[in-house]
Amino acid sequence: MNPNYHKPILLTLFTLLLQLPNPINASPSPPITALYAFGDSTVDSGNNNYIPTLFRSNHPPYGRSFPTKLSTGRFSDGKLATDFLASSLGLKPTLPAYLDPSVKPLDLLTGVSFASAGGGLDDRTAMLSLTLTMDKQWSYFEEAVRKMKNVVGDSETNRVINNAWFVISAGTNDMIYNVYDHVLGSFISVSDYQDYLLSKVEAFVQRLHDAGARRITIAGLPPIGCLPVQVTVGTVTLPRIFHKRTCTENQNTDSQLYNQKLQKLSFRLSQRLLGSKILYLDIYTPIMDMIKHPHKYGLEETLKGCCGTGFLEAGPLCKSVSRTCEDVSKYLFFDSVHPTQKAYSVIATYALQKLFPLL
Repeated sequence: MNPNYHKPILLTLFTLLLQLPNPINASPSPPITALYAFGDSTVDSGNNNYIPTLFRSNHPPYGRSFPTKLSTGRFSDGKLATDFLASSLGLKPTLPAYLDPSVKPLDLLTGVSFASAGGGLDDRTAMLSLTLTMDKQWSYFEEAVRKMKNVVGDSETNRVINNAWFVISAGTNDMIYNVYDHVLGSFISVSDYQDYLLSKVEAFVQRLHDAGARRITIAGLPPIGCLPVQVTVGTVTLPRIFHKRTCTENQNTDSQLYNQKLQKLSFRLSQRLLGSKILYLDIYTPIMDMIKHPHKYGLEETLKGCCGTGFLEAGPLCKSVSRTCEDVSKYLFFDSVHPTQKAYSVIATYALQKLFPLL
């Protein structure tokens, strides 16, 4: 590894956590062997580069803060939260995309991302954007397991999976497409559609458990009403459109309701799937804290993206010809939907603080 490789502050946090004394008679959990991610653009390291879809970010200005300064297919200026987690756990500097041709079978033993930007828990969301459904992500995981077994055998592969950390991050696209934009039609109510999504979460967690996964984390929804694109859409219906940009509060309330339900589901699954640690990851709180207290994080702009006007651009609309902000470290969002590397580092730190002691 390059000696100049920047070790994030998360590594310091991780080291401190390892030094905490264990309760008397408590046996320490086995070390985390790998990190596997499923879901949407929040954890997609570039799988969409290798499928026929318009939902890609393998072009500038994406990747401008990445260690290689290359556009990898991550929807951010640099690393995702899962990249920070992988490096903080000492697994690898960044978490690669499964479909990346440079990923070899041995690389699978420490983790990859199967996620696909534009996808969701509802398979119709991914079908609309021509991206990987959760079922397709699952089939790639099964393929990866077969590859690992061919290299190190059944016993070692099972050990890796039993002690790996599985992260699921999806749901935002489902809510935007199906509830707010009505692209896919509409359920009877927001609550009913949320329950439908949660049934999908439950089925996927059951699949993981049946495959040997025992450490599973499910990320909740962000404050959807504060995503720059949703702020823009909400603002055009208000008088004095250019006077002040504000979050769409009913969408934030929906996110909070979903997260409360997800938290309860995670607890029920932990009770039912004995020997498992099914944990809810709250991403709403750290994002909202950055919005409400930006200067605490060195931020100056929280409701507008760095790319282009910052109001609507994302993916194919965020191009190298787009104007970009001079100092991305002062922005919460890189485009109109996705956080910056800096924001992802805050989310990853929060995840380690809240979840690592429980894994």
